[in-house]
Amino acid sequence: MLLRERETPEGLLVSICDTDCLGETFVDDPVSLEVTEEFYGGEEAVEVDDAAVVDGLTRADVANIVGERAVSVAIEAGIVDEERVLEVEGTLHAQLLWM
Repeated sequence: MLLRERETPEGLLVSICDTDCLGETFVDDPVSLEVTEEFYGGEEAVEVDDAAVVDGLTRADVANIVGERAVSVAIEAGIVDEERVLEVEGTLHAQLLWM
């Protein structure tokens, strides 16, 4: 999995995706999910294990998570509610906002 963190005016933004999702676009009209290098990859992105995903998500103010493995880790850790996960063209996607 790839994890990228960046500070924004709204706080820490964490983006996580399964490595095989990077560069892909998933479409289920009217929803389109583009897993871009600019948002999920780049020089700031690092390959991580499950523990690092959980750590990043618990520190995040906002997070975007794409891919079966990445979303499953978030669900198993109790961070994401499975009922709220989207499936776009067979790919899992979750968004997280701590308030």
